[in-house]
Order: sequence, then C-alpha cells, then structure tokens
Amino acid sequence: MNSQTNDVLVVGAYGLIGYGISKRLISEGYSVTGLGRNMQVARRVLPDIPWIEHDIRTLCEEAQWRQIIREFSTVVNCSGALQDGPEDDLEAIHHDAVAALAAACCAENVALIQISAVGANPQATTSFLASKGRGDAAIRAAGGKWLILRPGLVLASNAYGGTTMLRMLAAFPWIQPISTPDAKIQTVSLDDVASTVVAATEGQIPNGLDLDLVEPEAHSLREILSQMRQWLGFSPAICEIALPNFCVFAVAKLADALSWLGWRSPLRTTALKVLSEGVLAKPADLRRFGMSQISTLPQTLRRMPVGAQDRLFARMALLAPVIIACLCFFWLTSGVVGIARVNEAALVLEGVGWPHGLAVTSVLFWAVVDIAIAAAFAFRKYAYHACWAAVGVSLFYLLASTITVPSLWVDPLGPLVKVVPSIILALVARAALEAR
Repeated sequence: MNSQTNDVLVVGAYGLIGYGISKRLISEGYSVTGLGRNMQVARRVLPDIPWIEHDIRTLCEEAQWRQIIREFSTVVNCSGALQDGPEDDLEAIHHDAVAALAAACCAENVALIQISAVGANPQATTSFLASKGRGDAAIRAAGGKWLILRPGLVLASNAYGGTTMLRMLAAFPWIQPISTPDAKIQTVSLDDVASTVVAATEGQIPNGLDLDLVEPEAHSLREILSQMRQWLGFSPAICEIALPNFCVFAVAKLADALSWLGWRSPLRTTALKVLSEGVLAKPADLRRFGMSQISTLPQTLRRMPVGAQDRLFARMALLAPVIIACLCFFWLTSGVVGIARVNEAALVLEGVGWPHGLAVTSVLFWAVVDIAIAAAFAFRKYAYHACWAAVGVSLFYLLASTITVPSLWVDPLGPLVKVVPSIILALVARAALEAR
C-alpha cells in the first residue's frame, strides 16, 4: 500500500487478532496507535502504545472517522463481535461503522486493511457473517486504497473466542465430547495473518484485493481437537462422545441467554453454527506477492510454544463457568435459607444474649447481602467485585462468629470451617475471570 509514514491505527487492537497484528507492526518499526472501548483492558494488554478511546458502535458517521484517521497512513480494522448482545451490535460494528470508516479513508487517502472472516457474505446464514459481508461490500463500494483479508480459524499462542472453545474441549479428561466431528475447517496462524498485514502495509500486495487466508488442506473438527490435545500435552481421549443435537442446542441457547448478562461464551449459537457448517475457502496464492504460503495446522502448532500455563488456562476455561455457577448457587442459597428460617438462625444469636429483634434484623440484613453477592456473580460486569465482596463478607463472618459464637468452630456440621473453601474458590474465580 506504500504509505508515506509509519503511523498505523489498529481498530480493536486488544483483541486476539488485533494484538498479534499490533505486536508485529511494532516489531517492524511502525508507530502503532490502538482504538478500543475498554481502556482498562487495552492498557493492560498493550501498555506501551497510545490509545484512542471510542466505542465503534457509535462511530457510524464519516466525519467522526475523518477526525480520527487523518494523522495515520494506514488503518487496520480488527474490530468484530460474534453475536448481538448488551455490548455488541453486529450491524453497527460490522457494517455501519465500517462503511463510514471506508468513506473516511477514501476521502483522507488513508489505506484501509479490513480483517473480515471466511464465508463473509451478505447472504450468509448467520448474522455474524452476513453483517461482515455487508461491511466488506461497503469497503469495495467506497473506493480508495483497500484490502480485505478473510482468515479462517485463527490459531495463536494466546486464546480468545473460538480458540478458547477448542482448548476447553481439548481439556476434558479421559473423554472427548464433540459435536459435528466431521465438520471441515481450515486454519491460519496469527503470525501468517500479521505477516500479510505487514506485507500489505509495505506495498507488496496491491490494493483492491480480497484474500482468503487459510491453509491448503481442510481438517475435521475431530482431527483438530486431537492435535490440540497433543499440542497442549494432554493424554489422548479414551473415547469420543458425540453430543446429540438437542444437547448442543440447549447449551447454545443457555450461552445465548447468559450473553445478556454479559457472559460472552464461545459456546453461543453463532460459533457452533459456523463450526458445524465448516470454515472453508480457496487459499490465496501469496507466493505471487513474494510471500510464503499459509502454514498448515501441524506447522502452526509446532511453531507455537506451549507450557504448563497453557494447560492451566485450558483447564481453567473449562472450569470457570462451573466455579461461577457454584459461587452464585452458594451465596443465593445462603441468603434464601437465612430469610426462610430467620427465627431458627436468630436463636443462635439469642443464645449468647442478643435481643430477639436485633438478632432477626442481623440475620435478615446478612441474608440480603448474600443474595446481592449472588446477583453480582450472575452479571459479568460485576463478577470481579463479587469475588472481593465474597471474600470480605466471609472474613467478616469468621471474625464476628469467632467473637460472638466461638462454639460454631466445633459444631459437628462445621459451618465456619466450610467458609474457608468458599474464600479460596472466590479467589480462584477472580483469577479465572481474566479474559485477555
């Protein structure tokens, strides 16, 4: 694309693909600026680059983008969302904002590199691919200097979204649960995607092209999971369990419902549908641009370092939903039982001299606190705070009970002893909630 300066704006730079592209551009001497909506995550993931804080859903006017991009020579758009939700609007993110960005890039003579997806088409069967397709069409219609890259299933040392789902499935001990095991998928390494972006930025790839970035051969989902298990260092599965359609449908619908509470599960309907339909394309011939062809799946895995931390991540990704559900159930049950049996609970305090009214009030107050913590665990936005609240309230329970009713420590049912594991579980949940 032969830009005159080395200033590149990466939209969605803290995502899986955006992060890999940003790091490669920086290593090649480019001055990279990121654009995203969550500055807390952005500055943790890429702390050494300048950031522009914007929610791309609100950038649907050409004038808005022109104010942002005019100081840059190239814009790389890595923004995207899997499914509509409280924080995601597919039409706004994939089409409206992209159309405005393309028009602005054309007007400002800024090169635009669009990271789309294999199968993106306005007539696609999923809103994800259809909205991506409309955005790609808007870029072509706008003119100017543009390049559309459509990667297949992107594999990287880090994991997010679909790659997290593969690691979760590969982390199952002894068995391999799987749906549509024969679905065909072509992968691409994040390194190859980043290399293609760098080549385009340096002018090796002409403007006005659509390139599918996929390996030459397709693999079945069964084969990919088998190789993923081997790469992570897990033992081969003793047996494969083909999940019936109704089971997969139920899991996907539950994940869809939880997305409205902020949980962006990789098991949502769109991800499962895309995988079941296959991720297939005709590989672009990159050799005509002086580049190497896309790495095969075995080559990609061999080149990605793997260690104990990767195995731990895979297992934690598998356990995290169970941990959050357990904590939510624990605190909700504690609160509901406290309200339902308030008089019996108050008797414990009355037995050490508390007045009846004060004892009842205390039980009801802390029961409401327990229910509030359970509600906070249910919402992704507040789950971080719920972990600390659970730890703090639990420690208070232990301290207050030790002072007022120390006999509970030797109670045969161990009501105080059992609080200690709940504290540890809340701390584990806090670590598991780190998404990127």
